[in-house]
Amino acid sequence: MFNVTYEPILFPSFGNGPYTLLISGPIKRLNSIIVRLIIGYFDYNHLQKRYFMERRDFFKKAAVTAGAAALGTSALEAGVTHQPNNNRKVMDIAFPEKRPLITYSDRPPLLETPQNVFTCALTPNDQFFVRWHMPDIPTYIDMDKFTISVNGMVNKELKISLKELKEDYEQVEVAAVLQCGGNSRSAFTPTAGGIQWGSGAMGCAQWKGVRLRDILDRAGVKKGAEWLAVQGSEKAAYYETPNFIRELHLDELDDHVIIAYQMNGEDLPYLNGFPVRLVVPGVYSDSWIKMIDNITVSDKYQNLFFMDHAYVVPDNECECETPEKKFPKTKPIYRMNVKSVIGYPLNGAKLTLKSQAVIRGVAFDGGAGIKDVLISLDGGKTWDRSLLDSGKLGRYAYRTFRYSFRPDNLGKLKIMAKAINKLGEEQPLSKDIKWNHGGYKYNGIDVITVEVV
Repeated sequence: MFNVTYEPILFPSFGNGPYTLLISGPIKRLNSIIVRLIIGYFDYNHLQKRYFMERRDFFKKAAVTAGAAALGTSALEAGVTHQPNNNRKVMDIAFPEKRPLITYSDRPPLLETPQNVFTCALTPNDQFFVRWHMPDIPTYIDMDKFTISVNGMVNKELKISLKELKEDYEQVEVAAVLQCGGNSRSAFTPTAGGIQWGSGAMGCAQWKGVRLRDILDRAGVKKGAEWLAVQGSEKAAYYETPNFIRELHLDELDDHVIIAYQMNGEDLPYLNGFPVRLVVPGVYSDSWIKMIDNITVSDKYQNLFFMDHAYVVPDNECECETPEKKFPKTKPIYRMNVKSVIGYPLNGAKLTLKSQAVIRGVAFDGGAGIKDVLISLDGGKTWDRSLLDSGKLGRYAYRTFRYSFRPDNLGKLKIMAKAINKLGEEQPLSKDIKWNHGGYKYNGIDVITVEVV
């Protein structure tokens, strides 16, 4: 059995974007009806309809007005991008099974990994970022009763226990990066809607579980079936909020798409989807459903809020639009683009003149594989190859990189890292990334500034 005892209450306050760090406390002294009213009223999606739409419009206009003087009116009308905010402080309090992380909200839990963690190929479970959408997450799961239901257009409906998943199917492993589509959203100005993540809404783990295709083979997919809807246990407090469901086409189910119950050799942490979650390597995390309890096979695609309206970008060549005018046609975000992040040194670090210094970080893409990570110490005028790891974890995992040098001038030094994948795709400068309302798919060249003393 798995039992989590904390049960916070949240109240709205002003902070970083529509999700804020809210006050938590025990609910034992409150009447359960009052608790339901409080949680229902302050559910994020309900707030989005009744409160944050007006607040967002107000702050958007304020940002445009204030920023026009600094950036120029034409620049603000088009929207601009820059380096994300990676200077937020780690919270003093730790969540269950986690070290203290950068915290945006405690209901739903929204936790970011500090940048200095990104020097290792695998992200430790207790430092792995956390992203939930709904405030109602089960705090008690009876593993003697837990099952995954497989239904719809199948010859035999299944109810699979965790024990059966581990014993009755072939066990497989895949190392893969999990990244929120809005990672680095704080790089967009005016502010794009959503969590104002720095660069830490990502992590890489060794996942163990069972191929989803093997489960469907056991159930027997009927002729004419094309889609499956995967749903987890998180629930909205407000009755009009749509469920978080991910639809996959059956053609997407290769050997790497698995139902995982283990992460880096241990049971999935509760906050990362215990007891089982969907793993879809190379794809943004909105596809990686947590706490899976139901899979439905069908012949028709469902129009779903999170897939078709929330996690979308403009359907044009630049995937861009202006702050004042949305592009009319959109498409869901899906395959991750090429990206690198410097984990060491950090912004503001001091390096000693003529001493041996090492730059370390991670790079990844949507599965083509990383070919090079280039380093520049002169503002991008020249680039030099870094040393990559062996790549033994596979094409969906981080490739770590390191670059040694001796700083030979006193003062500020800008360090830039640019990843290039095996298709020849490379990271652009942050200023060359075009703005979109969701703040999705940022992958600018990572830049930090240190001081040589």
